[in-house]
Amino acid sequence: MKLLSETYKELGIAFSFPIEIKDDYGNKTYCEESNGFWRKYEYNADGNETYYENSTGYWHKYEYNADGNETYYEESNGYKRGTPKSARTCEGKVVEVDGIKYKLKAL
Repeated sequence: MKLLSETYKELGIAFSFPIEIKDDYGNKTYCEESNGFWRKYEYNADGNETYYENSTGYWHKYEYNADGNETYYEESNGYKRGTPKSARTCEGKVVEVDGIKYKLKAL
């Protein structure tokens, strides 16, 4: 990834370290230090951090339920906790259509 400081230099934009960028909600989305170390962050609509990555290659990501509770966490080193959305199914759930109840099965 090209450092933001390099882009600033190419464009002749004055800056000082650390370079920090925040979104409209005040969440830090990028930070770069004078030694070239950078971090970037992503957030969901509720302001919960969903992704973090840094210049060493380390990353982690979060998933949350509708109540804002963490349901899944994963790191680049292989550590995981919870169940990712991609692994969740509706198997066993019951739905009712026109008064008839159906139990859902995985395909």
